Amino acid sequence: MARSIYITSAEGDTGKSTIALGVLDLLSRSVLRVGVFRPVARSTDQADYVLELLLAHDGVDLTYDDCVGVTYEEVHADPEAALSRIVNRYHEVERSCDVVVIVGTDYTDVAGPTELSYNARIAANLGAPVLAVVRAAGRRPEDVRQVADVMVGELRANHAEVIGVVANRCEPAQLVQVKHALGGDLPAWALPDDQLLSAPTVRALMEAVGGRLEAGDEELLSREALDLLVGAMSVEHLLEKLTDGAVIITPGDRSDVLLGLLMAHAAEGFPSLAGIILNGGFYPPSVIARLVNGLGQRLPIIRTELGTFRSANAAAGTRGRLTADSQRKVDTALALFERHVDGETLLARLDVARPSVVTPLMFEYQLLDRARSDRKHIVLPEGNDDRILRAASTLLQRQVARLTILGNEAAIRARATELGLDISAATIVDPKEGELAERFAHEYAELRKHKGMTVERAREIVSSVSYFGTLMVQLGLADGMVSGAVHTTAHTIKPAFEIIKTVPGTSIVSSVFLMGLEDRVLVYGDAAVNPDPTAEQLADIAISSAQTAAQFGIEPRIAMLSYSTGESGTGPDVEKVRAATALVRERRPDLDVEGPIQYDAAVDASVAKTKMPDSTVAGRATVFIFPDLNTGNNTYKAVQRSAGAVAIGPVLQGLRKPVNDLSRGALVQDIVNTVAITAIQAQALAAATAADAATAAGDGPATAPADVDSPTPTTAPEGAAR
Repeated sequence: MARSIYITSAEGDTGKSTIALGVLDLLSRSVLRVGVFRPVARSTDQADYVLELLLAHDGVDLTYDDCVGVTYEEVHADPEAALSRIVNRYHEVERSCDVVVIVGTDYTDVAGPTELSYNARIAANLGAPVLAVVRAAGRRPEDVRQVADVMVGELRANHAEVIGVVANRCEPAQLVQVKHALGGDLPAWALPDDQLLSAPTVRALMEAVGGRLEAGDEELLSREALDLLVGAMSVEHLLEKLTDGAVIITPGDRSDVLLGLLMAHAAEGFPSLAGIILNGGFYPPSVIARLVNGLGQRLPIIRTELGTFRSANAAAGTRGRLTADSQRKVDTALALFERHVDGETLLARLDVARPSVVTPLMFEYQLLDRARSDRKHIVLPEGNDDRILRAASTLLQRQVARLTILGNEAAIRARATELGLDISAATIVDPKEGELAERFAHEYAELRKHKGMTVERAREIVSSVSYFGTLMVQLGLADGMVSGAVHTTAHTIKPAFEIIKTVPGTSIVSSVFLMGLEDRVLVYGDAAVNPDPTAEQLADIAISSAQTAAQFGIEPRIAMLSYSTGESGTGPDVEKVRAATALVRERRPDLDVEGPIQYDAAVDASVAKTKMPDSTVAGRATVFIFPDLNTGNNTYKAVQRSAGAVAIGPVLQGLRKPVNDLSRGALVQDIVNTVAITAIQAQALAAATAADAATAAGDGPATAPADVDSPTPTTAPEGAAR
């Protein structure tokens, strides 16, 4: 039977959806199958946005209809019959899940004071412990405590088990006092209010005033409106009142105000607006409209028939919602929950059993948690790509890494603000300007002087974002680099071959994909870089892949793959794998390695029992080393597409400092994962360096690697890593 949690409140406007999303996210890291359930939905005519938000989470695999109990209308018509239907509908969800997050009613109806007791009855009948959410906004700490006590008493009076209290939307300055006031026999947490979470989108404001988009980019209607101003005053006075993210309501016949706002929005040193609403049914005359269009601004300009008062009143009454289509709001909500709620304590109160398997989603969460535990500094060279900016916003909000983004600072910050993203915590460096450009030119010329490099030529080379970012890593100004969303694989990693070079004792830079299957994570190498490695190189790839596996918590058991198992086959390809296996055993006798071995014998215990019954690797391999790129690249893609595996990578290995390549089709989550991986590699490097320093203390400096170029896989097909 699934263990469940019922999240409810005693009133509306508590931000309960933030808590529900945080709990869902926490549980998705801990169990295989998480379900969601809404006992009472808002209506049958309009989708429930809270339910849609939770269903959009990667950890949930249910349909909307599966997760709805009844409507308010059914509760009014016959509360007992509705309760019976809720229980039956819940158990249908429960049967397919390990844990279910249940979200109580929203107090948007006319049920009155009995609504909390009805939620309590639902929770008691579902056998679900309750997490009570209290609104702290506008209340003193002692008032929050009083509301919580009344709520907990009512829940218990109706036989519901309460496992904790969350005070949400607290004044930031009162967090400690509110949490202290709630202290008692129940775990209690307090979350600060965040203006962004209650901010409506420009699209919501447009709908509220019955408007339509006259000019600008429709994509920007999803930006949050952080302020609302009525602009009927003179332009010079209005400009003084503008703020970032503001929507300005102004009469449609005030062409001077419209043009002044557009120029302010475009000008450096002025706030970035979220939109303009022209009221009264007017729109500027054709000559002004041509001028507006000629400015090429993307700022949404909305036209409404309502007058100033009615437009302002409708817009001011529009509530912001936490919805799945606002990644910034989702990131903000999750970050608030992670920082202010003790997840381990909550899980202990729920008594949720942890599975022995690792799903792809659990693995991705582990990546973020490990990266967050010791934040490293990662450079992102491709600041002109929206995906990079979106990923940066998520990484900064979730505190996964410190970031430097390369590009023109004014343009990057303006675009991020335009997209409704917060990258204020990122450092932005222009590779074509500033003292670093000259310093890097001299450093690169010195590194490559054996190739005849001059400072003049180096100035041109280091202005390339990939070279500039790589030099930041080499010189310790960043801990790692992630690139490739726009540039080719060669453009991304060639500078690393020239500047960072390989670790001592490793002859080749290679790659692995972390393959998230339904119940485990495997390592595939090399599937992206080296077309036809020699036996020596194959051994290096195997050893590097085992080290990468260990870095990410995967116990390395290496299968050196071939079309033959054991001594059953001969031929040049099999002999190469056999020789590589012997080299791995010679160089790293501590590693479990088997080869040559076929894939089925490596992964299937029943096949292994027949073909290699005495092997410690056969049937339980975790690291798969392919004999060539053709085999590796096709196999990883076949498993990814046919088995529905999540392929994370390619992860480069063998470099002295971490640099990783992205697919040019990378999604925002791919970029987030790759940055987390790079940060974890940097953590491991820092730990190894510290250990080496401790070991070598008093023995003098370690021998530096020879100043030679790492081999560049120029013959590798560009599509290999894609």
